[in-house]
Amino acid sequence: MTDSGGPALLFLDVDGPLLPFGPATGPGGIHPTYPDGLLPPGAGAHPLLARIDPGLGPRLAALGCELVWATTWTHEANEVVAPRLGLPPLPVVLWPGPSAEDERDARAGLYWKTRTLVGRAAGRAFAWVDDEIGDADRRWVAAHHEGRSLLHRVDPGRGLTDADFRQLDAWLRTV
Repeated sequence: MTDSGGPALLFLDVDGPLLPFGPATGPGGIHPTYPDGLLPPGAGAHPLLARIDPGLGPRLAALGCELVWATTWTHEANEVVAPRLGLPPLPVVLWPGPSAEDERDARAGLYWKTRTLVGRAAGRAFAWVDDEIGDADRRWVAAHHEGRSLLHRVDPGRGLTDADFRQLDAWLRTV
């Protein structure tokens, strides 16, 4: 196993981990909302942005890793989500177009982001926070990634919780 090139990466999805959706599974069965004063101009067009807890930004920044957007929001995450969280612009994973390999992977249960993120990590330790990670992804990463990894699935009805942060922090301390 090799971990090359600086601090661990934290690949961060938006929908689910930061922006809870679907049935709320937290206390009271409703999604909490936050004042929209931190929304950048024009961001109000997304009806669920008020669900992003601005308090998550400082907690993510304090983890001591390199944060990277791993979301279909791509650069829009820096324009809309990062300001809401008080984060600076972050590196963005750009996704390749669909391929025959993606179709084979999907039939095998592999999430379409998995190969790209392992390639982007290039042997560095990484944690990946997403609501669609499954066992096939964990097996594939274990077989194809030389560095350490943590694939952490977040409940999309709750988003990132204290328990998620404890697990991420504990893992990052071992890297």
